[in-house]
Amino acid sequence: MDKYESRSAVTGMGMSEVGRRLMRDPLALTFDACLAAIEDAGLTREDIDGVCTYPGTVGGAPGISGAAAWDVMDALRLDVKFFNSGLEQAGQLGSIAAAMLAVSAGLCRHVLCFRTVWEATYTQLQRTGKVRYSGGGGRMGGDQQWRIPYGAASAANWIALYCSRYMHEYGLTREQLGQIALNGRRNAALTDYAIYTEPMTLEDYLGARIVSTPFGLYDCDVPCDASVAFIISHIDTVKDSRRGTGVGFEAVGTGNHERVSWDQGDIRYEPGLLGAAQMMWSRTDLRHEDIDMLQLYDGFSFNALCWLERLGFCAEGEAGDFLEGGARIARDGELPLNTNGGQLSAGRLHGYGFLHEACVQLLGEAGARQLPNQPQTAIATSGGGVPGSAFLLRKL
Repeated sequence: MDKYESRSAVTGMGMSEVGRRLMRDPLALTFDACLAAIEDAGLTREDIDGVCTYPGTVGGAPGISGAAAWDVMDALRLDVKFFNSGLEQAGQLGSIAAAMLAVSAGLCRHVLCFRTVWEATYTQLQRTGKVRYSGGGGRMGGDQQWRIPYGAASAANWIALYCSRYMHEYGLTREQLGQIALNGRRNAALTDYAIYTEPMTLEDYLGARIVSTPFGLYDCDVPCDASVAFIISHIDTVKDSRRGTGVGFEAVGTGNHERVSWDQGDIRYEPGLLGAAQMMWSRTDLRHEDIDMLQLYDGFSFNALCWLERLGFCAEGEAGDFLEGGARIARDGELPLNTNGGQLSAGRLHGYGFLHEACVQLLGEAGARQLPNQPQTAIATSGGGVPGSAFLLRKL
């Protein structure tokens, strides 16, 4: 198969300061990450001829949208041939797929991709009256008109309903589900930028306040302030990059086989994952036994469970048994999961953190949390709503 995936690679990565209520301008965080990624690739600003991001600032919720593509293009004085941003993509990493397609089509050679969040600071500013959300007014429309009357304003409410149905159908217990959070916390203890690093026991997990049944506090990711950036380069340029190597794309899944709805599909699972998983596997000869680690979106613990099954690492309804005791997903287990702590403990880097962790592990640059057996392959996913994306990565 002549695949667009084989024509590009990650040659540079950058991450800003990560923290709660940093009280820094999100554009400043964005610059830190972008300039670090450009330097990491061994490039200059003059080499960057493309920019992609998610979701930009148009239509994005405050705190979720840190900077637009044109903000960065203007402030860094970039002369680009292609740029892209928007909310309606295949998950947050859909912006990476857009960059890969642009490189594959010959539109550009080096695309700067970034994702910035400042939820923790924005919430603090809102609480202290220093900013106000200027939402519309009048009668509410769209999906929310059916949710707000019941107080179900958050994805925590909607995904908790899926989890409750799944538990009813398959007998999943909170003790089994909690292994995702416990595993993440153990891994976060080795991650220098993680938000939550203190030890957590199963009793701590079960004893935490309920947010939306059956989700407790530690089933929910940690809002933070941060920016993550990548350089997606044409494969022919990798040998001239700073490392002389990079991370390659084996297969990407951006398909959607389900209704784009929170309540009109298979309500046992988070929607928007199945098409991405099936498409990814259809574009590679690699199989499940060839995968060395998983970096699965965990906006809520149940998100990661859904990915485990939709990707086929366990059969329908068997994720609870797969997670039992946590040994199989541990750093020294058969399928290490979310080795930086994931969004549940390391912080809500909103999809980009999973690709970042996959890349540093594949390059052997993860420091104290580096997996003991140097991994050669990884899967990173994004989404958290509808639809998602799945990336199968390999060490070059």
